[in-house]
Amino acid sequence: MNNRKWTKHMDDVFEAFFRLVVAGLLVAVLAMPANAGDSEKARRIHDRLAGVPPTGIVLQQMEDALQGTNPVCASFTLTGFDPGAECAAYIAMNDKNFYNVTLKNFAAPWTNRDRSMFVPLNDYVATVIGLIRDDQPFNQLLSRDITYVGRAGVVPAAPSANNNDHYAQLEANNINLRDELETAQQSTVNNIPSGAAAGVLTSRAAAESFFVAGTNRAMFRFTMINHFCSDMEQLHDPALPPDRIRQDVSRSPGGDSRLFLNNCIGCHTGMDPMTQAFAYYTYDENTGAIQYTANNVQPKYFNNDLNFPQGYRTPDDHWDNYWRKGQNSYLGFDAARPGSGDGAQSLGDELGNSQAFAACQVKKVFRAVCLREPDLPDNGKVDQIIATFRSTGYRMKQVFADTAVHCMGQ
Repeated sequence: MNNRKWTKHMDDVFEAFFRLVVAGLLVAVLAMPANAGDSEKARRIHDRLAGVPPTGIVLQQMEDALQGTNPVCASFTLTGFDPGAECAAYIAMNDKNFYNVTLKNFAAPWTNRDRSMFVPLNDYVATVIGLIRDDQPFNQLLSRDITYVGRAGVVPAAPSANNNDHYAQLEANNINLRDELETAQQSTVNNIPSGAAAGVLTSRAAAESFFVAGTNRAMFRFTMINHFCSDMEQLHDPALPPDRIRQDVSRSPGGDSRLFLNNCIGCHTGMDPMTQAFAYYTYDENTGAIQYTANNVQPKYFNNDLNFPQGYRTPDDHWDNYWRKGQNSYLGFDAARPGSGDGAQSLGDELGNSQAFAACQVKKVFRAVCLREPDLPDNGKVDQIIATFRSTGYRMKQVFADTAVHCMGQ
């Protein structure tokens, strides 16, 4: 056989082999199940929520949910956006890592001024985890007399008003927070009246970070950052009445009254009337506990009172929400509520029942689950999740589930 014939022969052999391979691949593709993409969707949902791959059994359960064949889905309250995918997300949220890792990292930055997630487990974080686990109304986070503790005997240290040992031991021993957290009255643990307990606002962790020293404005400012997703500069409104601005705020800082009129006044007109709700609270660094002095305003409220003696001198813990009028009315405070009250509990109720609170929770979940900020194409879905969150009892699990479903293809 000459070289030309040999070359043609080999070309024919390779062409036949190539056709055989292509035919085999085509048969394999046609033989694949139509739901081959469900496995990838399930894995992505589980990874976004629990941060770890699903076991084989869990993966199959999630695939069955995506296909609408898992009977466990009937036990969940689903929104109807994509019931199969949402059910798969609920199955993923049963992983202990959703509680011990995802939710712990989600809430930890709210508990300190540096907004770091690298802080020990504490009563603030445990309360967030517990409310989400139990599908309790999350709008009560800032107002309810509730905390979450480890079950009796699960760690040596009992919950204490004076230290964080109980929670540090829960974390150090890798206790399954999904199974071992239970509710307790915060007022009993922290030795304060039930009417003075205001959810995470009066948790020991929040008190240590935001009630310590200062003027208690830090508590209000970081509540805005953490639960309204806005810092004071974004809530600046110089058009409101300045009658409740305290004495420590100079009306001519550096001898220039324009600084006060153009800058300082805009934050303090809204902040000071609401920060008055915290007038009876402080954090005692000597005892390591929150301190509540009923009917006695904390001395810190009179710090630097000679800066402007004609300013407002705090007489009690009565607060008023000036933001119900003016440019910050877009925050959407509940018209059925009076917009004023006494103490932190009623203020927390005012804040927790606003549109801004609900929108902020959804945006934080989106950031945690989708690993990015929502952009223009996401706005319709985000608005839908916010509306469902408010209309179905402020269930945060639903927010996590619907957000994970939205981002499962990204």
